[in-house]
Amino acid sequence: MKALAGMEVDRPPFWIMRQAGRYLPEYRAVRATTRDFVSFCLDSEKACAVTLQPIERFGMDAAILFSDILIVPHGLGQDVRFVEGEGPRLAPVTNGAELAALTMDRFHEKVGPVYETVRLLAKRLPGDVALIGFAGAPWTVATYMVAGQGTSEQKPARLWAYRDPTGFETLIDLVTTATIEYLAAQVEAGAEVLQIFDTWAGSLPEDEMERWVFRPIARIRAALKARFPHVPVIGFAKGIGPALPLLAPATGVEAVGIDPTVPLGFVRDQVQPTAVVQGNLDPLLVVSGGKAMHDRIETILRTLGPDRFIFNLGHGVVPETPPEHVAALAKQIRDWHR
Repeated sequence: MKALAGMEVDRPPFWIMRQAGRYLPEYRAVRATTRDFVSFCLDSEKACAVTLQPIERFGMDAAILFSDILIVPHGLGQDVRFVEGEGPRLAPVTNGAELAALTMDRFHEKVGPVYETVRLLAKRLPGDVALIGFAGAPWTVATYMVAGQGTSEQKPARLWAYRDPTGFETLIDLVTTATIEYLAAQVEAGAEVLQIFDTWAGSLPEDEMERWVFRPIARIRAALKARFPHVPVIGFAKGIGPALPLLAPATGVEAVGIDPTVPLGFVRDQVQPTAVVQGNLDPLLVVSGGKAMHDRIETILRTLGPDRFIFNLGHGVVPETPPEHVAALAKQIRDWHR
């Protein structure tokens, strides 16, 4: 929280995206007790348990709620399921009639277990560990809703946006409204920080990025700031590269997540002056471990730390990551001081 407020710190705080996940044997043990992934995300006790696992094992400075960005479409009434080894499958929304079937009427009822998870975490986390709530950004969530699954270039959503921008904006507006309510309820339940994940922001050209990435996030940020002026928001727009310096000024987020492809000097000179930055170790370096990982961690810490910086990966930790490499990463950061 001090780092997000721009205050001086002895060392950068750290957490890692997807830190509660399949690379941990204790996570796999809990996951095996639940029939499907959506049910897992909506089981408050189990979601709380796996959120706490990396904190107990590695001592991160923040816990991030265990859930999934597609819980929002589920709350809107879209059929969402996960196929083992293949990923999410949704009933595609491709026209006005299918879009009209989605509604906020039972939204909080359907996603309510997520709020209970946050309440449990707020009670059970150590007092010096921040609690991060999150949601997917409207653009990224919409790409899954339109295609019915993940796609390499987000073509279905991009084509709808080009061919019928008014109709597509109706979808974006609905997801934006749902996301505001979803994140606000997480704060009311105890979340101290929020992160907005726009994983597929980099698939859009400049003018489309302003309309479908920056504007919706700005609307979310403004609504949350009006209700909760003390709660900072981290914006993670993967793949936008040269547009990163615009993200905080255009949306109002306090911190900007950085993916592994962005040069550190560019981040230091062009992004960090206007926002706290978070990132950006390549997740595959944590798979490899050893000198390559440690050298890069040191370079990131020296270039971006210690102030106005949160150490993280540039994307989520991958399932084949050895837990002992995460332990070595955690020790290196905890031992590092200005």
